[in-house]
Order: sequence, then C-alpha cells, then structure tokens
Amino acid sequence: MTEPGAAIQGLHRLSDADRRGLYRVLLSRRDVRGQFLPDAIPHGVLARVLTAAHHAPSVGFMQPWSFILVRSPEVRGRIKAAFSAANDEAAALFEGGRQATYRALKLEGILEAPLNICVTCDRDRVGPVVLGRTHIPTMDLYSTVCAVENLWLAARAEGLGLGWVSIISEPALKEILGLPERVVPVAYLCIGKVSHFFDQPELATRGWRQRLKLADLVCLDRWEGARDDALGTELDLAQAQAEAGEMG
Repeated sequence: MTEPGAAIQGLHRLSDADRRGLYRVLLSRRDVRGQFLPDAIPHGVLARVLTAAHHAPSVGFMQPWSFILVRSPEVRGRIKAAFSAANDEAAALFEGGRQATYRALKLEGILEAPLNICVTCDRDRVGPVVLGRTHIPTMDLYSTVCAVENLWLAARAEGLGLGWVSIISEPALKEILGLPERVVPVAYLCIGKVSHFFDQPELATRGWRQRLKLADLVCLDRWEGARDDALGTELDLAQAQAEAGEMG
C-alpha cells in the first residue's frame, strides 16, 4: 500500500529532468571575472533574470531590494577606480607569495561586462517594525542576498556569467550611485554573455583555496555536536557526485 504522504510528495516533486536541470545550474554556477563578451543582454532575458530575483524569499514579504542597472561608461569608470583603490589596499594585507598570487588574480569585470547591476536594500521600505525582523534586524539584508542568489542562478540558466565585485568601499559606491543613507549596496554585479565557464571555481583551480568537506560541517543539535556517521557517508557520496557533475 502506498504511504499516505507519498502521493502528495509526488505531486510536489519536480520531474527527474527538471530536478537534474536545477542541480546542474546550482553546481555549474561560477563567479565570472574575465570571460565576458561585449554582446548586449536581450531585454527579454534580462527581464526574466530580474523577475527571478524579485521572487526571492523576503522576511515579512518586505521585498527590500532594488536593482540599479549601470550602463554608463563614465559611471563604470568611477566604479573601476574605486575598485582599484580598494584592491591595492587589500593586496597589501597579504604577504610574500600570497600577495603575488592575489595580485595575479582578476577579481572583476566592471568594464568588460556589457552590464553592471547594483542590488540594494532599502532598510526602511515598510517602516521601522517588520514582521520577522523584530529580533534579528539584519533579516532585510539577508533577504536581499537571497535575491542576489536567485538572480545569479537565473543568469546561469540563461547562459549568462555573473561576477560579484566585493572589493570596493561602500561609502564610495554609495556616493557614486547617489544612494540615500537608508539604502545599503548589498551586491555590485557584472553580468553578460561569456566565452566559457570554468569546470571548477577559479580560486580552487588557481590554488587559492579548496572546497571544504561537507561532512565536517554538519553536526547534531549544537555547535560541534555529535555527527551522524550514516548521514556522513551519504554526504561524502553526494559531494563526490557534485564534484563530478553527476548529482541529481
């Protein structure tokens, strides 16, 4: 006899093809810096990507995000200068060979990408008291990050590359883009068609850092709690399949 919940679960489960497609998008998403092509993004594609971002979860359904499409060469030139200043400061924090490796990395595509997008969070969009934000005031920022992730995954599904430029002074970014005090620039993104996607994250292939073992990051009930060995075995298997691009 079929379990009572099995039929319902079957109704909500994606088809095998759709499920595999979802995992393919998740696992092939990359932070793109240097493979951008100059081709403009068709308006229909951009509309779908932004709509996916707008359907992200948000605490209290406050939808605190906005999207500034940065096309102007003059504005992007100012952003690039702000990045370069911050990048020099960041490089100085590393020593020896690590600094040399850092300076050899390409960490943005501000001028190469056909479009830049700044995703912002209006912290006063629905007033001072927000359902779900009463005890963790940063939930609006976390909600905006969910919109960034939706945008990133939708872009990958459309064959677009996306790179997050995080090495930049927030006050400089706010001044250049004319953001009000209450509005936080959460993510500055470079997006466009690309020549190719890397099979693995670029920082991993360049030896900067490797992916951690998932089973070491999962514990029960409390920080550094007990581990479920049977689950750990399945986590190791799933991670191996993911690394081989076979999950799903």
